[in-house]
Amino acid sequence: MDLRGKTVCGTFFDAPSRESIRCLKDALIAIDDVGKISTVWETNAPEYDRCRRDADRADALVSFPGVLLPGFVDTHVHAPQYPQLGKALDAPLEIWLQRYTFPLEARYRDLAFASRSYEALVADMLANGTTTALYFGTVDVEPTQLLADVCLAQRQRALIGKVAMDNADECPDDYRDPSAQAGIDGTRALIDYVRGLEPSAQMLGAVVTPRFTPSCTDALLRGLGALAGETGCHVQTHSSESDWAHDYSHRRFGHSDVRALDGFGLLGRRTVLAHGNLMSDDDLGLLVERGASVAHCPYSNFYFANAVFPLRRALAKGLRVGLGTDVSGGPSASMFEGVRLALVAARALESGVDAGLEQAVRGRPGSRIGLATAFHCATAGGGDALDLPVGRFSPGYFFDAIMIDPEAPDGTIRLWDEDDDELVLQTILLTASRANVAAVWTNGTCVRRR
Repeated sequence: MDLRGKTVCGTFFDAPSRESIRCLKDALIAIDDVGKISTVWETNAPEYDRCRRDADRADALVSFPGVLLPGFVDTHVHAPQYPQLGKALDAPLEIWLQRYTFPLEARYRDLAFASRSYEALVADMLANGTTTALYFGTVDVEPTQLLADVCLAQRQRALIGKVAMDNADECPDDYRDPSAQAGIDGTRALIDYVRGLEPSAQMLGAVVTPRFTPSCTDALLRGLGALAGETGCHVQTHSSESDWAHDYSHRRFGHSDVRALDGFGLLGRRTVLAHGNLMSDDDLGLLVERGASVAHCPYSNFYFANAVFPLRRALAKGLRVGLGTDVSGGPSASMFEGVRLALVAARALESGVDAGLEQAVRGRPGSRIGLATAFHCATAGGGDALDLPVGRFSPGYFFDAIMIDPEAPDGTIRLWDEDDDELVLQTILLTASRANVAAVWTNGTCVRRR
């Protein structure tokens, strides 16, 4: 059902801040003709009854029995790695990339294969409630343009980057940009294509995407920094993910990759750095100063990072953080799993996991987070990290939402009469599955309905 121009009545949960969850029970949300929220009336608002009557008389009132959540915002996805989901996660990162990932990504030069894979990925992500995604494509322009076509056709909000990588010492001969200039030109070609495909930039955006410092020469990083400054595009890359990648930057530059990226002009308000597990306090402070953000990928961190990102410490410093699945470094495309693993990772960091150590030295005290923080990072926090008006039920934000059916026949949610609003949301976020996602909207337009 198209909700543009309608007034929706239902029970809405969101987390506009990381400290608290908001329940808008039986609230009214008016959606304008372009799919943005114009007004929110809670039941205690003086205008509530009048507005409900007016909408009903105009045949513009839509009531939903289920629970509505903001659409999830996934801030780190490797789109071409979807066929690799759940495979070869026993290998170290540098071997995983060379032996499995790069050969898979090169296959996307076969556009029939690329189309089949991307259509499945976007459909599955929408079915799991992910309405916005920040995508890495491949090193090739044409299949990355195809990814933009698929996202627009299926109405998923997406920011998409052609991966740039030209360092012959770290990249395969048959899967890299042949020169720094080729990487820059290919990135510009994608930017021009995306802006021509969807000029309003409501649903699509192009992203400057150096894969990470090991895969890029100085000339490429410098050129991409200049291109980002010229075009105002988002920037995405990996940063301080594993000991191997972290140590590489110190050997090559004499300091962290965060400092290196800043020197190349790649840190700014629209920069998203994936992982950041090994960032120092100085690195975090520089990101805050530049307005950049981190995509926290708790699931893949357990496999590849050798460390847990200190989410609570980063947030306390004022850093903006979204959650990412890191498909396929993380073996799930579901942001429900991202929320759950964010809680687990923070608890593991606080408590420690080595039973051979005394409790007093086993973990890092004060690291755990609450459900509000994880929910916020998966929705409003992700929107803020991407500089997009999504992730909350507030005026001026796009109505990107998912309807949860707790009673879905094949669902995994079990609610009880005595559960209050807070317990209902806890149960949904910690036990829901794809079967419980009854409908999905972007810009007020229904894109998936069971």
